Amino acid sequence: MKYGDLAASRHGQHLAILCLMTTVRGQRDDLLGDFSRRTVSVDDISRTVYVCGSGPAVVLMPEMPGISPDLARFARWTRDAGFSVYMPSLFGTDGAYPLVDAGEAVVRRACVSAEFRAFAGGGTSPVVSWLRGLARIAHAERGGPGVGAVGLCFTGNFALTMALEPAVVAPVVNHPSLPLDDPGGLEIGAEDAAAVAERVERDGLKVLAYRFSNDKWCTGQRFAAYRALLGDAFDGRVLPDEAANTDPPPFFRDSVGCAHSVVTAHLVDEEGHPTVRARDEIIAFLAERLGTRSDPDARL
Repeated sequence: MKYGDLAASRHGQHLAILCLMTTVRGQRDDLLGDFSRRTVSVDDISRTVYVCGSGPAVVLMPEMPGISPDLARFARWTRDAGFSVYMPSLFGTDGAYPLVDAGEAVVRRACVSAEFRAFAGGGTSPVVSWLRGLARIAHAERGGPGVGAVGLCFTGNFALTMALEPAVVAPVVNHPSLPLDDPGGLEIGAEDAAAVAERVERDGLKVLAYRFSNDKWCTGQRFAAYRALLGDAFDGRVLPDEAANTDPPPFFRDSVGCAHSVVTAHLVDEEGHPTVRARDEIIAFLAERLGTRSDPDARL
């Protein structure tokens, strides 16, 4: 089954998925032992958030199918560059290596969840309200000029809609895949879109974004829609497909089926590689907007 087929599929049985994850979790999983595991409540909704580092806060949201070892690796790079990272658990099994059956089950559940708006016409995902609250908490705890927000894939556009919270001053939109059924659409309601455009005009907000050139889940049409909404405030950068890691985890190889995850599953961790440059550009953007000094050598 391909990623796109999941939109029409019924979600899997919860017990079966728990059993599957128990049998497949192994040495490739990340135990996240160097993160503080916290329970954060916003508007009477509690979620697990993994926190590490010191300095200005960055909210790092997971891509499908959850907080993966590659996402945790990016969180550590961000931490080592001088930031506090707040990584909320929104779906999936935290730290799990992305396998096909388990990953597709996570996508099916998210597609029918009231928290997310996976399809065209759904507007802004309700979970973003909780994420804005997390940004306020992170800013209050860590201080500085504001908070960074980094979204990827399913959560890619959340970084933009989080910018309706004034504390968010550095949104990074990585390969945003929603809505799944409209390649040129944006996962944002009309009122929120107008409010974001107003903030761009009023506050000089900048939005950094990445995609691979032939990503079927984040197309050139979608980047064009961002530019139409945000104008020159949208800095959309495109990497050639040839730059992608050719041996990603099974979920990305078989279910996603194309070059997609620029700084996680499809990153090639070699000095000077285009995906590593993208990682460093993101961290430099966060440093510029949040008032820290980015030192690429500190992450080597």
